[in-house]
Amino acid sequence: MRAVYIDGKDRIAVREAAVPDTGDGEVRIRVQQVGICGSDLHYFFEGANGEYAVREPLIPGHEMSGVVDVDPRGEFAPGTPVTVHPARFGTEVPGTQGQPHVWPGGSYLGSAATMPHTQGAMADLLVVDRGMVRVLPDGLDTAGAVLAEPLGVALHGATRAGDLTDARVLVSGAGPIGLLAVAAARARGAAHVTASDMHDEPLERARTMGADAVVRVGRDELTAEAFDVVLECSGAPAAISSAGAAVRRRGVVVQIGMVPNTPQGVNLAPFISKEVDLRGAFRFREEIDEAVALLAERPEIGAVVTHVVPVADVHGAFDVARDSKVSGKVVVSFEAHGHEQHGD
Repeated sequence: MRAVYIDGKDRIAVREAAVPDTGDGEVRIRVQQVGICGSDLHYFFEGANGEYAVREPLIPGHEMSGVVDVDPRGEFAPGTPVTVHPARFGTEVPGTQGQPHVWPGGSYLGSAATMPHTQGAMADLLVVDRGMVRVLPDGLDTAGAVLAEPLGVALHGATRAGDLTDARVLVSGAGPIGLLAVAAARARGAAHVTASDMHDEPLERARTMGADAVVRVGRDELTAEAFDVVLECSGAPAAISSAGAAVRRRGVVVQIGMVPNTPQGVNLAPFISKEVDLRGAFRFREEIDEAVALLAERPEIGAVVTHVVPVADVHGAFDVARDSKVSGKVVVSFEAHGHEQHGD
């Protein structure tokens, strides 16, 4: 079978790999589509994602959809369309009861955080624990379901914010997660959603996701204390500082965008003087199930995907994915007739 390997900084290749066998309690999936995430970009272009360096060939990818290939128990028929929850959870520690996504010692598809690395979904065939499998409902095909994992991330950020009913929400950063955060805020009942970004092209995509207003960073001003909640999706220190100024007194800022594991220059003064809650959001627990249902209900969310690129051109797919002016979500296709789409 074909598999994509990142061997280190700027080194990526499609190679033949052994067909994986299914063990007890496992299901083998024939992969059709895999989304490129920010962590995948870091692994390729920098050779590391934060503190986790590529130390052996890594198959990337944790945003995927496909069909069941083999289920030894016969519960899932061959050809059943599915997506997967990409986490295997670790061990509970004090203060984390019922929150397995923050338990230490777990693993995530396509991650160099473990050694050996946890190989990901960017291959023809993927074996997962059967509890990770999510069967797609009527009305959602595998092309749409590739967004289930990143939409789950956005929905978990909304969960961390609390009740968004009638809230004024700012989504900071209109990359793929930011676009899905706009959709998540809408789904959770926000009264007004503003999106901010450094470029016009992502902001136009944000409007298609339901943003009521957009702010071009560097040209437009964010009104101070105008928002009940900020969903910060960029990870840029300047954006985090701006979120502190833009949120109202005793409002909430949820940090969804990942930041490097190094000291960052952020202005915390507004957070202190306004008693703002700054909350982290890490992956998700079970919001992927809500994401699957929402994608079936609102197929227009699929417009976040701007490019579908055949696996044979995976290097080109990563090049496109790193340019937010050109692309939203870029998907690598393992189907026989993969093609490129442009949403702009």
